[in-house]
Amino acid sequence: MCVNSLNQTYIKVDNINLYCEYLLNDKPPILLIHGFASSTYTFRRIIPLLQKKFSIIAVDLPGFGKSEKSTSFVYSFENYAKLMIECIHKFGFANTHIVAHSMGGQIALNMARIAPDKINKLILLSSSGYLKRSKKLLIISSYLPFFEKVIHYYIGRKDVKYHLGNVFFNQSLINDELVREFGRPLAEKGFYKALIRLIRHREGDLLPKQLQDIQVPTLLIWGEEDRVVPVEVGKQLVQDLPDAKLITYEKTGHLITEERPELVFKNILMHTNYQL
Repeated sequence: MCVNSLNQTYIKVDNINLYCEYLLNDKPPILLIHGFASSTYTFRRIIPLLQKKFSIIAVDLPGFGKSEKSTSFVYSFENYAKLMIECIHKFGFANTHIVAHSMGGQIALNMARIAPDKINKLILLSSSGYLKRSKKLLIISSYLPFFEKVIHYYIGRKDVKYHLGNVFFNQSLINDELVREFGRPLAEKGFYKALIRLIRHREGDLLPKQLQDIQVPTLLIWGEEDRVVPVEVGKQLVQDLPDAKLITYEKTGHLITEERPELVFKNILMHTNYQL
């Protein structure tokens, strides 16, 4: 089957310029939400598979990738969620499936809490969960003039290859392209300004009692060797979410879209009731 290239453009949503890759056809829509310090590049290996079955919208979140590093946007999960809901409207869809990775999982869960009628199915890949808000001292320190230099130094202590080594189980998959693409945000000054605002504004992850109110059917997919968000988080989420199932992959780390794209695709189809 011939696979078309995605359109690449910028869209303005709530006065924020967002980089977007999309392909609209007569197939059901699916929204892809990346995680912390990442971009739509996270999904590069599953997009060619997904677009055979879905219309695709993949957006770089404010502060990340090629999107605007706004100094007015309030970088909370709730605001991210509202912005993604507006993206769905922008493309003319009444509702959508969502595939979300890592921090994107919390954004997707907030979307399901705020507007459950807009979400058909959730597929959460190594979703963050149960993290508390930044400590008060860190939030206060973020207003100090030199704080940006402190954050820059802290992140830069380890090179990109080291950070990639932390998200992969199979280290042989790490190549120059990955190092280059995942290193791009770290070279942008605006990234650090946005990161500081995320430290200030990010509320804690949804509490168990909030998760228990989410009725959207949810598939949790985890790498058993995930060192960033351990599989124990997935085991807790599947207990707290009323309609959830957990699937784990052996010998797989945090970035499962890179390590197991075909399996992820297969499980997405099963969860969204497609025939294989």
